[in-house]
Amino acid sequence: MIPTLHTDRLTLGPLAERHFEPLAAFYASDRSKYVGGPLTAERTWRMLATEAGHWNLRGYGRFAVEETATGAMVGVIGPWNPHGWPEPELGWDLMNGFEGKGYATEAAKAARDWAYTTLGWTTAISLVAHGNDGSARVAQRLGCTLEGPYSHEIFGEMTVWRHPGQESSQ
Repeated sequence: MIPTLHTDRLTLGPLAERHFEPLAAFYASDRSKYVGGPLTAERTWRMLATEAGHWNLRGYGRFAVEETATGAMVGVIGPWNPHGWPEPELGWDLMNGFEGKGYATEAAKAARDWAYTTLGWTTAISLVAHGNDGSARVAQRLGCTLEGPYSHEIFGEMTVWRHPGQESSQ
């Protein structure tokens, strides 16, 4: 059962087929270069299935994030730990046109609180691709500290940002 979380402006819930079009637009754009894109529509469909399937395999995953007032899809944000990752991560991808509004920070805080209280995590990392300065700023706003480099076979060179523990992040 995938929960629904709420913040002042956002609703975090399960990814569904209705999210495919905004995901396809995002993954077709150059903005997706930091998270494995650009991708074709067919590969985006597989990415959507991967995100949804992570919940079944791990018991948690990233949420579809929507503006509560409009229902517009803002992003995909939350706990993530696919095979090959160094440890559990809190990840965020913002759809086109939703950057610069504080949505990634707001949703990531809610997802991190949920991971700490419900999943029992005591810490998390966020992996930020080299050159993704906006994502690095989100990590800093979340109170993360830079730990060092990490290299992934698909995503290449990234930096590891360590989230504060539950007591520190509240």
